[in-house]
Amino acid sequence: MQIALTHGYFLNDDPKELEIMRPYPTLGLLYVSAYLKENGEDVDVIDSTFLSKEAWLTSITEKKPEIIAFYTNLMTKVNIIQLVKKVKEVLPNCILVAGGPDVTYNVENYLKADFDFAISGEGEQTMLELVGALKSKSDISSVQGISYRQGDEVVQNEARTKIREMDTLAMPDRDAVPIEKYLDVWKKHHGKRTLNISTQRGCPYTCKWCSTAVYGKSYRRNSPEKVVEEILHLKEKYGVEALWFVDDVFTVSHKWLTELHTAFKKHNLVIPFECITRAERLNEAVLKQLKEMGCFRIWIGAESGSQRIIDKMDRRVDLATVQQMIVKTQAMGMEAGTFIMVGYPSETHEDIVKTMEHIKASNPSHLTITKAYPIKGTALYEEIKDSIKVFPEWESHTDRDTRIPLAYRDDYYTNAIRYLINGWKANREQSAKFALKSKLAYLLMKWKKKAG
Repeated sequence: MQIALTHGYFLNDDPKELEIMRPYPTLGLLYVSAYLKENGEDVDVIDSTFLSKEAWLTSITEKKPEIIAFYTNLMTKVNIIQLVKKVKEVLPNCILVAGGPDVTYNVENYLKADFDFAISGEGEQTMLELVGALKSKSDISSVQGISYRQGDEVVQNEARTKIREMDTLAMPDRDAVPIEKYLDVWKKHHGKRTLNISTQRGCPYTCKWCSTAVYGKSYRRNSPEKVVEEILHLKEKYGVEALWFVDDVFTVSHKWLTELHTAFKKHNLVIPFECITRAERLNEAVLKQLKEMGCFRIWIGAESGSQRIIDKMDRRVDLATVQQMIVKTQAMGMEAGTFIMVGYPSETHEDIVKTMEHIKASNPSHLTITKAYPIKGTALYEEIKDSIKVFPEWESHTDRDTRIPLAYRDDYYTNAIRYLINGWKANREQSAKFALKSKLAYLLMKWKKKAG
């Protein structure tokens, strides 16, 4: 059977991404593609990133796959539902499969939206077994990790057992996508041919707002030698000059990191990279290792400048440690980025003011701010779901649109974000212009707070 793997992200429809131009291939699909090909299946990856929706549909129509598997997430769900309707018009007998982080807690919705199968959890083994069962027209009830309709009922098979030995997986099938387009964009806009790389699956931490729908609260990792092998391959085959490690907590294991550092030295490997980690998993020795391997930017999450809110999130980190590690990272010649979330349930005006104090104390190189929203299946969602008054229509909205009960009006939080961003810029650049903008946003916050 001819299989197409695809997603629903279109760069030209994303004005924010067009400003920053940091596109990456969808690694999850490329791992599935490599696994299927390794087992003799006929697979195409139709990468939508640089296509229009019309060009995507043309490609699907020309290839006429018998199975199309979509990787879907919060960003792409609405697009994918629209694309599926078009596919059904041109290829009415095509079998449609949904997988990815948005699927696990929305199985019934995906099956109602014309999908024949929904995959929960990791996709490599599940997809291979599903394809095998469809080809042989055998019983699918034993295929772990799938859901499907049986008459008017939704059947959910036994959960998929997670892959323990990560080194058994082939490298992502990067040849299946227009990899040079990604590299050219990065070279043009950021000066280096950059790709993403994954070394870890799962996260052992318990942050209430974070989804673990695919990999679960686990910790599995490629061996350091396998990681170095992949990096050397990327450098030799694609001329890669920099990397983005997509792992949730890159330095979670100091033992693993030390072994990776040793493997880098063994192969005389130094390559610029950025990564994400937690403040308490950093220290001077770890920072030194990262620097020696080529790290130029570390993203260190805080999410709030109020310890009370951090504790409500179950972040299990001390705010003073976050500030200390942001400062130390920059002192060692690396950039430090951080994430802030506003509008978390029970957050007050005073908590947001404390967040500004935290931003000024740590003075990060980069700052990303989002407004909190509950992702279905997370501890945050379970905690507040009974108080959610308006659930958006599923096919045309995402979890970002779920309205949760908060202390203040929406426009209060719009101004809170402006207050924090401009305050950070004022502090970072010693700018009177941004200081004025931050002050104005703060006054508007207070006004909106009173307006209730």
